[in-house]
Amino acid sequence: MNPTLRTDWTDARLVEECLQGNQRAWCALLERYKNLIYSIPVRYGAPPQDAADIFQSVCLDLFAELSGLREAGALSGWLIRVAVHKTWRWKRQQTVQFSAWDGSQSETLPEDRPLSSELLLKLEREQLVREAIASLPERCGEMIELLFFEQPPVPYQEVGKRLGLARGSIGFIRGRCLKRLRGALEERGFH
Repeated sequence: MNPTLRTDWTDARLVEECLQGNQRAWCALLERYKNLIYSIPVRYGAPPQDAADIFQSVCLDLFAELSGLREAGALSGWLIRVAVHKTWRWKRQQTVQFSAWDGSQSETLPEDRPLSSELLLKLEREQLVREAIASLPERCGEMIELLFFEQPPVPYQEVGKRLGLARGSIGFIRGRCLKRLRGALEERGFH
């Protein structure tokens, strides 16, 4: 983890520092939310380049609107709504382009639907998990990502090699890291 990035600051503190021109705070804010923002267009089927464009557009909106943000504690919800809106706009554009290309007339374009509470909750929970993992010591965070987020899963032998650990110690260390993760999640109200 980069020591210049403040992962321990609250969103309110990060926003305050960003508004004062603190570049490190801006980097920390983007680091905290980059996976959340990017995951939304990917979830809706955007290819990597389009997802990156949507990500960039959301970040530009964040930069432009940061001073008008009413409640910094609601930042993740705001980012989710903006990313979903931009993703739906991208999907509509894709539908229109496809219809024009194949000569069909599409009268039913996807509507701007409000986020379902189920999807909003899922996205917010995913973000809490990301934040909890980021708050762990570097080796624990990396181990959890290698063991639980890589596809296909990374074998213990490879995990040991990457982290400089004996294969036999991975299970014990994994247990300690999961206990720390559980504590970090509970601190954030995840249950």
